[in-house]
Amino acid sequence: MSSFTYSIMIKKLSAYIGEYKRITVITPLLMVLEVLCEVFIPYLMSKIIDDGINKGDMGFVVRTGLFMILMALLSLLFGAAGAVLACKASAGFEKNLRRGLMSKVQKFSFANIDRFSTASLVTRMTTDVSNVQMAFQMMIRICFRAPIMLVSALIMAFFTNARLSFIFVGAIILLGGALTLIIFNAFPRFKYVFEKYDGVNAGVQENLTGIRVVKAYVREEHETKKFHKASDFLYKFFVSAEKIVILNGPVMNLAMYGCMIGIFWFGASLIVKSGGTDMSVGQLSTFMEYTMNILMNLMMISMIFVSLTLAKTSGERIVEVLDEQTDITQKEDPVKEVRNGEIEFTNVDFSYSKNKNNLNLQNINVKIPSGSVVGVIGGTGSGKTSFVQLIPRLYDVTEGSVKVGGVDVRDYELKALRDKVSMVLQKNVLFYGTIAENLRWGNENATEEQMRAACESAQIRDFVKSLPDGYDSHVEQGGTNFSGGQKQRLCIARALLKEPKVLILDDSTSAVDTKTDAAIRKAFKEYIPDVTKIIIAQRISSVADADMIIVLDEGCINDVGTHEELLERNKIYREVYDSQMKGADFDG
Repeated sequence: MSSFTYSIMIKKLSAYIGEYKRITVITPLLMVLEVLCEVFIPYLMSKIIDDGINKGDMGFVVRTGLFMILMALLSLLFGAAGAVLACKASAGFEKNLRRGLMSKVQKFSFANIDRFSTASLVTRMTTDVSNVQMAFQMMIRICFRAPIMLVSALIMAFFTNARLSFIFVGAIILLGGALTLIIFNAFPRFKYVFEKYDGVNAGVQENLTGIRVVKAYVREEHETKKFHKASDFLYKFFVSAEKIVILNGPVMNLAMYGCMIGIFWFGASLIVKSGGTDMSVGQLSTFMEYTMNILMNLMMISMIFVSLTLAKTSGERIVEVLDEQTDITQKEDPVKEVRNGEIEFTNVDFSYSKNKNNLNLQNINVKIPSGSVVGVIGGTGSGKTSFVQLIPRLYDVTEGSVKVGGVDVRDYELKALRDKVSMVLQKNVLFYGTIAENLRWGNENATEEQMRAACESAQIRDFVKSLPDGYDSHVEQGGTNFSGGQKQRLCIARALLKEPKVLILDDSTSAVDTKTDAAIRKAFKEYIPDVTKIIIAQRISSVADADMIIVLDEGCINDVGTHEELLERNKIYREVYDSQMKGADFDG
């Protein structure tokens, strides 16, 4: 990353300091005051030795000693206040940054989320944000304190004895060169390690999500070995990066002890040869204090560089998310009302990769009247889910247009469109809380009467009624305390509470029996006759009574017609029907 790009990254991250700007500015000022008080103490100590003890003036010793205590107390006060404010500012920055990331991710389209893995986004919002927060705290506190203390101590050391101070020049050159080599060699390794963290998190997430499958197939040992292998891989690369970073310690010790030996040697020589005129014992003592200050702060600066090296990698990854432009945008003056449930696809091509040579849907032309029941049939990978996801604009078409209620979906306000195009996704998701809280995702102001009506249409009312706490019954994360069919029907009830103009069921009754499936479809006809209903199904029985059935094959519309028409003329539909009927005969 160039210095220009790095400065842009800092600028973008700094915007999230927000309401903590004031204490972010005050903290470095407190650090400056702490340094000024602390750096004056060794000078006072030399005065006590040379002008007090050596001359036998105890009054001077007491007065100067009390002044030293005052300086020490002020230094402690400023340092403690700076530490508290630095913690508060960094914690606030971390909070704002996480909020900003969360807000950004919530605006992502499905295409944006596809570009980042879920595990990667989790890592960026946790580990990476923590790294940047720690670096921020160091920057407003130690990054100010250490350089200022270093410069102040150097000035005071030159003031004490200019000739002896040139010893520090060699130490600074040695440390500067070593730090430059460490940073340029360690940074690419740390960047690679953080990228691999995403993969490990993805593996853990996959394992925990599918833990029942793992146990059902007795694959615990296999998954454990796979995780150990990934962890060992991370360990090796992290160690290779840390091996470079830890060179900072030996180089620091070499500089520190080299300076001490040089100062003692040349300082003692000056005292002995000059009889104390060129340098006194008090000055040598003071010089050693400044030496320790200089070397300790050089060590702190080297630690800051290491921390910033880690934070630089994390900062880049965070800014990647913040800079990501959502594919789904809306016009400045969007349409806010969906007139009806009429749907029209006109010359639609669609590609997840935005590559016109690799289309997932091709030349889709179909018109669906408002209030009709539409079935969508096709083999795995035929494009059924892709087809329906274009209607609520979860993805945008690559070419052509999709209209709902006679208006291009790109002209609608997103909230208005998705409120009236309700979709039950292929993967049913319930959230931690209660049944009522999950249902109110469809309508946050829904009454219990409305929830009962929606659950009755979804054929789940009797089940909810049988629970001891009814609609206040607890839902585990992901709805793991309910069966697949129960989750599907609760998700359907949630979608119905939106009172949509278009209802899309993406294979959302696959886990219920045929009798319940039929009851749900019958309830739809009775309770929501004016709503356009699109049903993706694997079972012919689920779409046989539809007004229109769309047969998809390899991303194209193979045929459109009623059940009887397709049985008569469409080979794909007839083959699916025959295979299912034979299976039914065998079961019977």
